[in-house]
Amino acid sequence: MATKFDELLIQASEIDSDRMRRLRTEHSMAEYLKSNGDFAETVRKIVADIAQRGDAAVAKYTEKFDAVKLTAGEFRVSAEDLKTAHESLDAALLKSLRKSIANVRSYQSEIFIGTKNTHPGIRYTPLKRVACCIPGASAPLPSTVIMTAVPAQVAGVKDIVVLSPPRYEGSIHPVILGLCYELGITEVYRLGGAQAVAALAWGTETITKVDKIVGPGHDVVQLAKKECFGLVDMDSFAGPSDVLIVANDRANPTWVAADMLSQAEHDPGAGIVVTDSANFAQKVLAELETQCAQLDRAEATEKCLLAYSGIVVCESMDAVIDWANDFAAEHLQVQCAGESKAFSEKLINAGAIFIGPYTPVAVGDYYAGPSHTLPTRQTSKYFSAVTSNDFVKSTSIIEYTQQQLTDAAETIVRLALTEGLDAHAKSVQKRVK
Repeated sequence: MATKFDELLIQASEIDSDRMRRLRTEHSMAEYLKSNGDFAETVRKIVADIAQRGDAAVAKYTEKFDAVKLTAGEFRVSAEDLKTAHESLDAALLKSLRKSIANVRSYQSEIFIGTKNTHPGIRYTPLKRVACCIPGASAPLPSTVIMTAVPAQVAGVKDIVVLSPPRYEGSIHPVILGLCYELGITEVYRLGGAQAVAALAWGTETITKVDKIVGPGHDVVQLAKKECFGLVDMDSFAGPSDVLIVANDRANPTWVAADMLSQAEHDPGAGIVVTDSANFAQKVLAELETQCAQLDRAEATEKCLLAYSGIVVCESMDAVIDWANDFAAEHLQVQCAGESKAFSEKLINAGAIFIGPYTPVAVGDYYAGPSHTLPTRQTSKYFSAVTSNDFVKSTSIIEYTQQQLTDAAETIVRLALTEGLDAHAKSVQKRVK
């Protein structure tokens, strides 16, 4: 039976079709950068203006883009407001937040390299000052605070700054403010967009420059992060959320459809299925029609599905694996019943891999422990998830005795002279005469 989502289906025979190429390229970083040159230039001018005029420019763009007029003295949220917000948190919500924080802290501590290294030739030092940019959607996103700030705390970062645009009654949603208080974060600014990123990168009269900026955000935020990279470190250049679901005919089509919708409701966001079963694909299509109509954001989710999502039917599971590795998803789910674990070991490009039918992306978004700040736009081929290890820098430690330098002198001198650097050579020769 036909459904309104039938156009999402791409058969193996269409592997070289325009529809297939569009599905691949519209989620790629290369395609995004090629098509946003003018937009990037606008962001570049904002960043330059912040560098020149500081707080005055920050206030100007906050009023222009967020429709909130703030003086420089009003950028920062007061300690009293943070405490009041914490006191207003629902008890059940606070309990859930604390459980999520504990899980993330435990996982990030277990994988942290800074306290485990014993090699004398390297030293790991926490960054001094880090900023977490939290999107200012209509609903609060406390999970993003946890997934960015807690790894930094585990790494030993002393100064953690949180910024979020003033989209809730001219300020930041109280759930975000209360969570910052719970985490002991006292420096919070009601700022967002390119102006916030630039202020953090350059520093202004009231905002001290940071060493690194992390966190998701819309295209303006990401382009500003790209523009400011080098002034400060960044986590990655992130884009809209996506999930790629590898499934065979033993997967549950109801659950797979639900997982597609969970990403599409981000608007923008993409839910993509790749399978070797045409029959299974049809079942997912039918489920999408039933489930989408029942969502609170049904209209926007449907539009997003049709614009960015797809169900790809390949001729074999080997072809499914190849397609998934080439796509390099942000979230990669493997729902192949008893074969899920085995297939997951063949998948190498993903920000995070969710194995088995009882591991939806939401487990990683809120609870499991790994950060949900992940590489998008097919950059998981070379970018990684944010972890506690991203908040330390390494310094090489080199210490030679007189005898060690004497033993190495001939080789060092020969290499230095080969490069025409006789002063380098003499800095060794004078010590070993």
